[in-house]
Amino acid sequence: MLVRRVDVGYGDFALRRLVSIKAVMPPAPILIGVAGIRLRRGRHRDGVWMRFVARQSELRELGALAAAAAGGRGGATLIVGEAGIGKSTLVQAAVESLDGWRVLRASGVEFESELPYAALHHLCAPVLEYRRELPAPQRLALETVFGLGAGAAPNPMLVGLAVLSLLGAAAQDVAVWCVLDDAQWSDEASRQALAFVARRVGADRIVMVFAARDVASVPELDRLPRLAVAGLAASEALDLLRLSALSNLDGPVLERIVAEAGSNPLALVEFARDADPLGLPNVVTGGVQGALEAQFTRRVLRLPARTRLALVLAAAEPLGDIMLLRRAMTVLGLDAADLTPVVEEGLVVAGPRLYFRHPLARSAVYRSADARTRRQVHAALAAATSADTDADRRTWHRANAVAVPDESIAAELERSAVRAHARGGFAAASAFLERSAQLTPDASRRAGRLLSAARARLQSGAPEAARELVNQARLGRPGTADRAELCLLDAMIDYHVSRSIPATLALADAAEGLDPDRAREIYLEAFASLMFSIDEPGRLRRLALRIQERVPRRRPPRAVDLLLDALLAQNLLPVDEAAPAMRRAVEAFLDQTRGADANPWWMERACVLSADLCDEVAMEQLTDRQVELARAQGAYAILPHALRFQAAARVMVGRIDDAAASIIEARAVDEAAGTTNLLGSDLTLAAWRGDTGRFREVREALRDWAGVEFTAVFYATGVLHNGLGGYEDALDALLVARDRQQQGSYVVSAFHSELVEAAVRARRPEEGKLSAAWLEDLARASPTSWAVGAHLLARALLEPGLGAHELYVGAIGRFAHTRVRGHYARARLLHGEWLRSVGRRAEARVELRAAHELLKTVGARAFADRAVRELAAIGEHPGVGETDPLNALTERELLVARRVASGAGTKEVAALLFVSPRTVDAHLRNIYRKLGITSRRQLRELQL
Repeated sequence: MLVRRVDVGYGDFALRRLVSIKAVMPPAPILIGVAGIRLRRGRHRDGVWMRFVARQSELRELGALAAAAAGGRGGATLIVGEAGIGKSTLVQAAVESLDGWRVLRASGVEFESELPYAALHHLCAPVLEYRRELPAPQRLALETVFGLGAGAAPNPMLVGLAVLSLLGAAAQDVAVWCVLDDAQWSDEASRQALAFVARRVGADRIVMVFAARDVASVPELDRLPRLAVAGLAASEALDLLRLSALSNLDGPVLERIVAEAGSNPLALVEFARDADPLGLPNVVTGGVQGALEAQFTRRVLRLPARTRLALVLAAAEPLGDIMLLRRAMTVLGLDAADLTPVVEEGLVVAGPRLYFRHPLARSAVYRSADARTRRQVHAALAAATSADTDADRRTWHRANAVAVPDESIAAELERSAVRAHARGGFAAASAFLERSAQLTPDASRRAGRLLSAARARLQSGAPEAARELVNQARLGRPGTADRAELCLLDAMIDYHVSRSIPATLALADAAEGLDPDRAREIYLEAFASLMFSIDEPGRLRRLALRIQERVPRRRPPRAVDLLLDALLAQNLLPVDEAAPAMRRAVEAFLDQTRGADANPWWMERACVLSADLCDEVAMEQLTDRQVELARAQGAYAILPHALRFQAAARVMVGRIDDAAASIIEARAVDEAAGTTNLLGSDLTLAAWRGDTGRFREVREALRDWAGVEFTAVFYATGVLHNGLGGYEDALDALLVARDRQQQGSYVVSAFHSELVEAAVRARRPEEGKLSAAWLEDLARASPTSWAVGAHLLARALLEPGLGAHELYVGAIGRFAHTRVRGHYARARLLHGEWLRSVGRRAEARVELRAAHELLKTVGARAFADRAVRELAAIGEHPGVGETDPLNALTERELLVARRVASGAGTKEVAALLFVSPRTVDAHLRNIYRKLGITSRRQLRELQL
């Protein structure tokens, strides 16, 4: 007989077993069967070589991923299957077939799942030197979450982008294969970052492989392609049993084991271990996983007491740190020899680190211990862990070492929560705070910590978990301040979930009882949110009066205080009385934008005020600065909103193509974050372009998302139908909004101008007089060229006689001194239409030609077509012109082309679109091909 070593792999590790093999090997291959390993006759170092054959289709899929990535087309997959089914062995077999790749690995550990970015750190540690090549914000984000530097808590999207860039930099040298095993036990922050990367490696030499028991346990990964791993075929399972069993088992016993194990490789081996020729007394029914855990537990309970204690200690230490375990064993009076029996048996594998052969073995060991033993081992681990280098794990062990409330440990946990929050680990911060609350002796303080935990859960995007913590706090004895905070959190959770009008009003109710500064901010959030919805008449005014009565003025006022005062004034006072407060707020935010510590949060509201005042210069400055700040600060919760407000401002000034670029970037942020945002500016852009298909698509999406109609919807509907010549439809939509909306409606001047035009063209001029009067009041209160031009144009439209000519000329003269080119062009169109209607054809031709060229240039296609129809009526037919080659580009390619043409580098554009630099290069190759050019210089010469 020859004795040879056979590696039977499953889970994470390998069970090395001595197997007796006849000296004369049979000509047919011997199937081992665990996760499909087949042993053939041959020579390979120790006399055998192995080939993975039972999972051939799965291996081919992984091989195809590798081949595509080697050629520059990266990909990802999620391998799913029950515990012990062979996921890890499948991945290992695929890894062993790679030649010249860099392999990065990490595994989720059940006891580490609340430590932020723990799995990500393990995975990225071997390539962290490449962080020096990253843009500064991305490098700082990585260093912050990995504890390598100090910085503000980065947005998870910025972390994901940084990891994408890091792996992309590493993949420049050699293709990269990333594995996250037992992903269901990895921390949520790591999964979010790696899922972000996995969806964006299409142009990189990167493969991302995740292994988990089911998709439900890893919701962040549910959009990835899946590879399901099922049990072994019955023949393979029987061959495995015959080879792995140490005793001679007859056919019925083997068949019983296969039936009990469900062809699960790990269960097959474990059940066979305790079987005897007479039967299978130790296998339990009720699921393979439960049977396996019971099997492991029985084995543990048969061990000597000192070995059991050492094994529980190892199970409670998730990193497998040998030196740490030795120190902890010394605390318990144990030594390395106490682990020898389980190492020899193969239950654990000792090397640079100590591993359990399978995660089920770890959990079975830990659960087999009584509560006293668990506390004992955690106390030893806390004593052995450095407070300087690993304070949070030390605190976590201390927290699990006590059975009664302990304020000192609760306070330590609270400090750990602060550190986790600073690294962006909101879920981890909540976990620390929850445990802190459990260990807090004082009931009132316990309620406060539960509320802090709820806030962190809400920040992590788990509103229902936050609600449960709020309910727990409610059962305690919250103090006065905590009761107010409890009501606020209740309202914020509802607001976060639905953004409905009742939730918004509840948020305003919850502001009562807070300190004045915080109350004003909450009122501002609720009031500004309600302004954009169409609601029952009078509700917004009632809320404004209530806020004004209950919140005292602040001295000196902050910019946000001036903003709230302006919004209240806009909705309670005539426009001439409200304008000074509106101007003060706009000036305060313009001043704020120039500061190094400027906050972009409320700038969009100030931008709307500037549009209401017809100050297009301030409007553009505020929106551009908000986008710039949000990008620089990694404020990706704000950035898509800021980009859409920037788009709306650009539409107002006739920069329609630039507005489209802002919206494309906003969509890229939404896609990266997996979120949906307010689509009002998307709708306005489609309306100005006259794109009815896109308009319908966005309107339906907006209705489905919000469940209510917004003022922006009615305004955009008015623009669309005015452009297409459907004046009755335009007027009906605008009147609905005007009748329901309070005085402070969305971009007031543009809204009322649209309504006057629709009313006159629909031959219902009386409907436009109220809006014309409003424009007159605005021009008197804020006499900018835009406001005065809008007022004169409204008067010209309503003027029945020849006196309209001078009013049109005056309006056009005023618009000519503004940046609002779209409104200037439309004023010339209206003047040309009037001139034709009164028989002044030659003058009409001049105005209509100019209007047509201007409208075509700014991209207002429907209005340009309206000018064409007017010209045709006087016998002139403008040429169609050449087809724009840019029409061949996709939206994403057009944005890349514009950015590169403006001088942006590849890395800068990659960060803008949340993709890798290689993806940007792929876009550029397509752009060059479609435009018939070969360089960035030629792209710049196109003057996009």
